[in-house]
Amino acid sequence: MRIAFIGLGKMGGGMTRNLLRAGHQLTVYNRSREKAEALKADGAEATRSPAEACQNAQVAFTMLADDSAVADTVFGEHGIAAGLPQGAVHISSSTISANLARRLTAEHAAKGQGYLSAPVFGRPDAAENKKLIVVAGGKTEEIERVRFLLEAVSRAVFIAGREPFHANLFKLCGNFMLSSMLETFGEAFATLRKSGADHHAFLEIMNELFGSPVYKNYGTTIADEEFEPAGFALKLGLKDVRLVLEAAGEVDAPMPLASLLRDQLLTAMSNGQEQLDWSSISQVASRNAGLTIDRNP
Repeated sequence: MRIAFIGLGKMGGGMTRNLLRAGHQLTVYNRSREKAEALKADGAEATRSPAEACQNAQVAFTMLADDSAVADTVFGEHGIAAGLPQGAVHISSSTISANLARRLTAEHAAKGQGYLSAPVFGRPDAAENKKLIVVAGGKTEEIERVRFLLEAVSRAVFIAGREPFHANLFKLCGNFMLSSMLETFGEAFATLRKSGADHHAFLEIMNELFGSPVYKNYGTTIADEEFEPAGFALKLGLKDVRLVLEAAGEVDAPMPLASLLRDQLLTAMSNGQEQLDWSSISQVASRNAGLTIDRNP
C-alpha cells in the first residue's frame, strides 16, 4: 500500500520501519529533514512537505508530539488535508485532545477523506519491535480497511468505537492510570527508604503480586533512579494529564487524582525534569520526604 508517514521521532521511526518491513511503499516527512533522509536506506522516499508526502498516498499516518504539531501538519496550504486524495484515510497515532480529534474528523469529511484516531500504548522499544497496543476509533469499514496496517506496527489492536475521539479518550485515561501508578511508586518508595527498608525487595513482592511487565519495568526505573534517556518525556506526561482534565471538564466528571498529578508534574518541571522520563515524577515524593536525590537532572 502507498503510505505517507509524518513524524519520525522515537515512536514514528520504529513504526515506519515496521511498515517498510511489511513491504509497503512509504513517503515520509519530518520537520528535521535528516530523520527522513536516514530512512532512504530502508526504502522510504523523503519529501519536502506533508502535502507532498500525501499526494499519491492511500493512507497517511501521523505520529507527532501534541495538538499544535498535529494541527500545523494537517491544516494549511501544505498540510495533509490539502495533499491527501479523496477516499484516502488519515490515521492519527498521536496523543491529542478529544477536541482536536473532532476537528480532524470534520475537516477530512468535508474534503472527502477518511479519518481514524489510532493512538498507541508502548515505549520506543515497543514501537521498534512491533509490540505496541493500538486503540482505534472511527467508522468500522475504515478501520477494517486498514487493520492490516495497524497490525503491522503492533501486537494487539483494540476498537474504541465509531467515534474517533473515543480512542483519544481511551489513550488519555490510560496514560492517567499509568501516571497514577508512577506517583504511587514514588510515594511508597519514599516511605520505605526513609524508614530504612529495602525498596528493591518491596518491588520484588509487588511484581509477584501484580504480575505486570508495566509495574516491573517502571518500578525498576524508579527504584534505580534511571530516568535518562527518556522513553516518554515528563513534559509530555504533563500535557496528557492536562488533556484528560480538559476532557473530564467537558462532561463535568471530577478527576481529583488527575489534578494532584498535574501539580506533581508541574513541581517536577520546576525542578528541571521536563526532559527526564515521566517516571521521574517519583523524585517529587522523595524531595518532599527530605531524601537525597541521587540522580539530579
